[in-house]
Amino acid sequence: MKHRVVVGISGASGAVIGVKVLELLAANGVETHLVVSRAGRLTLEQEVGPGAFTVLRERASVVHPIGDIGASIASGSFRTSGMIVAPCSMRTLGAIAASLADNLLIRAADVQLKERRRLVLLARETPLHLGHLRAMVAATEMGAIIAPPVPAFYRRPQTAEEIVAAIAVRAIDLLDLGLDLDADRWAGLAPALLGRTAEHAGDEGPLEQQIGQ
Repeated sequence: MKHRVVVGISGASGAVIGVKVLELLAANGVETHLVVSRAGRLTLEQEVGPGAFTVLRERASVVHPIGDIGASIASGSFRTSGMIVAPCSMRTLGAIAASLADNLLIRAADVQLKERRRLVLLARETPLHLGHLRAMVAATEMGAIIAPPVPAFYRRPQTAEEIVAAIAVRAIDLLDLGLDLDADRWAGLAPALLGRTAEHAGDEGPLEQQIGQ
């Protein structure tokens, strides 16, 4: 079966990550089903730019209105390879955790859970209060994967675009589609660096001094 992935974009900061996820999936032959919340559309326009949603619609295989509870992705009989919600607002996370399928994005996520498919939630908020944390625990217990969009600084990104791309690739990796999208995967510390670390393992003094050695 050709891979088919649902991409949800809700109303949290980081809409550009959802855009990148959709771009990467489409570029690798994956059938994409896009659903964007009303707040998500506003965020797209604010963070990506005017007309962002219109451009995004053209890149998706299928676009589903947020209120279309009768859409194909609302049924478990419609087979998919999983779903990514990027970004996932706390409102969306809480609704998923409580099984409140009051719009198509939440219903599609609920379908992934009940069918035991992978659901990746790029939960975007900081700092977190107890309600946020409890919702994350509840969603995880139900089978979701909580993957906050945290930059991988060990990659030494030079631009915001590199940070976004790395987060998007990581989210897609979590669906286990077999796509090799990352040309710079972690392969361990370089031998030279390991040698220097061992050499100075017992050093004492200011961090700045040790870094300079």
